[in-house]
Amino acid sequence: MAFDSEYREYVAKLVVEDRRGVLEVCRELELSSTTVTRWVAKYREKLSRNNKAPYRTQKELEQAEKQLLKKIDRLKEENDILKKAMHIFTQDQP
Repeated sequence: MAFDSEYREYVAKLVVEDRRGVLEVCRELELSSTTVTRWVAKYREKLSRNNKAPYRTQKELEQAEKQLLKKIDRLKEENDILKKAMHIFTQDQP
């Protein structure tokens, strides 16, 4: 069976990025360990060339979401401070 490059990279990321075992991934996805090992090697080679892969695993997406939520909270807090300051400065005017 032929798999597209996006799927092969996704499977390799499960092993490399999510630190899951090759055999675990093979059992779960019903793939040959030789095939997955080859995909992982190619993915690691690609990472060493590019330093960053374009596709994200679920774990990476969750981490990015967590960072964005923190940023939103900080911006809301800053906005509240600015609103309070604006209220204080506009009250002092006759």
